[in-house]
Amino acid sequence: MITKHKKTTEQWIEIIAQHELPAITSTAQMLDKFANDDVSSLTKLSEFILHDQALSSCLLRVANSIPHFGVTKVTTVSRAAVMLGIHTVKNICLTSKLIDSLLKSKNLTPAVYHQLTQLMATSFYAGILAKMMVPNYNEDTQEEVYLAAMLYRIGETAFWSAGGNLAEQLLNHQKQHNKSIAETCYDLLGIEFNELTKGLASTWNLGDLLVKALDQPESRTIEIQSIFLANKLSQFIHHPPKTYREFNQLLEQISEIMHISVIQLREKIHQARSQAVKLLNSYGAQALSKCINPLPTLEHFSIAEEEVCEEVLSPEQRQLNAIKALTQLTKTSKDFNEFLQLTLKTLVTDMQLDRCSFFMLTTDKKHIKSRFSFNSQARLETMNIRLSVDDEQNAMAYIIHQDKPALINNLKHSYWKNYIDEGLEKLINKGAICIAPVKINDNAIGVITGHLFARNSQISEDDFTQFCFLVDHLNMCLTLISRH
Repeated sequence: MITKHKKTTEQWIEIIAQHELPAITSTAQMLDKFANDDVSSLTKLSEFILHDQALSSCLLRVANSIPHFGVTKVTTVSRAAVMLGIHTVKNICLTSKLIDSLLKSKNLTPAVYHQLTQLMATSFYAGILAKMMVPNYNEDTQEEVYLAAMLYRIGETAFWSAGGNLAEQLLNHQKQHNKSIAETCYDLLGIEFNELTKGLASTWNLGDLLVKALDQPESRTIEIQSIFLANKLSQFIHHPPKTYREFNQLLEQISEIMHISVIQLREKIHQARSQAVKLLNSYGAQALSKCINPLPTLEHFSIAEEEVCEEVLSPEQRQLNAIKALTQLTKTSKDFNEFLQLTLKTLVTDMQLDRCSFFMLTTDKKHIKSRFSFNSQARLETMNIRLSVDDEQNAMAYIIHQDKPALINNLKHSYWKNYIDEGLEKLINKGAICIAPVKINDNAIGVITGHLFARNSQISEDDFTQFCFLVDHLNMCLTLISRH
């Protein structure tokens, strides 16, 4: 009987911290000695890491996987520490030791190992998502939010790693009685994972933010909201709720605290997933990176189609939402790429195009080359196309130089037949295309194209008007952010 093995929360904390996962305890205690605001601590921390070959190699791998380091390869621990900062380095060390110790637990049955890896993956992803939700906070706060979100369920994670046969019995009992893991744990063991997390957070000195997030998960502070919502989102991505509406409400709640649109949020989640997978591979945790799922689609929800049908928007409402999203983005971003990608994804979705692309003018202004392209599923695709705009008898050149958008439903039309060169004919093929110039301060930087592939397909005048209107609004937004 499981009841024979009941222990208090304090006993479980002792078992996990001192007997089952002593490497984590030792590392956490050592890291706690290095002050976050002490310059000398950075040198001492680097020396500590150098004595641990596994930590040293892990730190360098992670450092070189972070985009802002550019092309320069980081080859020394001291260099990585200076560039990353002490708070980030401490988080990397603790994350590395957690992953290594938890995954190397002995005598785990396949079912318990599966439960453990799934939980570890969703927890790590929650940390990345939480950090994504506080982009305007300083780096130290972002790191605190990341760590608290990643460790939000460390009590449960540690139990699966250290519970032994008891963990297997608990899992079997939960499946037989169709209860939640948390309910089963409390019924049979008399402990709550939340309390176990608090105890481990105190033992390992993991920070006040984690304890506050556990006590006040729906607090009004953005940091604590982000920790709670990131964990909920990560779980929903791994195991979608029954209804599409419930999932969408969560996205709306997150987009509201981030002051961005749901469309923008989806793109940021996609980027966060890529980052999580890349980082987990840098930690040598490929078993976890395989568990990081993309955003669920409609078929993942048992109640979805009916709800979506109820929320079908008119073309005018979709256009208004797109304008709002671009306008809102001017308050949170100065990255031209974000504006371009948001516009492309909106156009390809709202107009039901097969492809929407941005072609950028080269420095010599003699060619345009593909920069971004989204397919009919609004997913970024690789396209390597270069077209000449050096000849006035060329549709792309005409559109750029005359500052006039164009709708080409028929390559052979008398108006266009003399403006279609070999490159453009190959691009359009047998379909239809609409093209509009992209400008900053009235200076063209390229064009956006909307494409239908099917032979003899037609883009309506109404859709073309919508296309041009949104690109015009994009141009206004790009001009606005260029002046700040």
